[in-house]
Amino acid sequence: MDEREFNLHADAMLARIEQALEKCGDEVDFELGPGGVIELEFEHGGGSKIIINRHGAAREIWVAAKSGGYHFKMDENDPQRWVGTRDGIDLLEILSRCVSEQAGTTIRL
Repeated sequence: MDEREFNLHADAMLARIEQALEKCGDEVDFELGPGGVIELEFEHGGGSKIIINRHGAAREIWVAAKSGGYHFKMDENDPQRWVGTRDGIDLLEILSRCVSEQAGTTIRL
């Protein structure tokens, strides 16, 4: 996959994440920054953050959360699905868990 194709797929996933976060209401404050970066901030837990960004060189989406760092590659059989490089777990599943932990309430993305 070339860089242009990667950016198209990664941007589509970041847009899905953004739409899911908008449905969370006041539980999650987030901002979409330049270059494919989403920054989430949580009042619960003293202003902790989650950073989601695309990493073009590795062709991955990276998530940095209180519980750790995660890297996701696009599923070759389903370009709308991104899976963890270590464990194969779905990006939205991990992100839901991280957001819930830092928001202090269950949130499903």
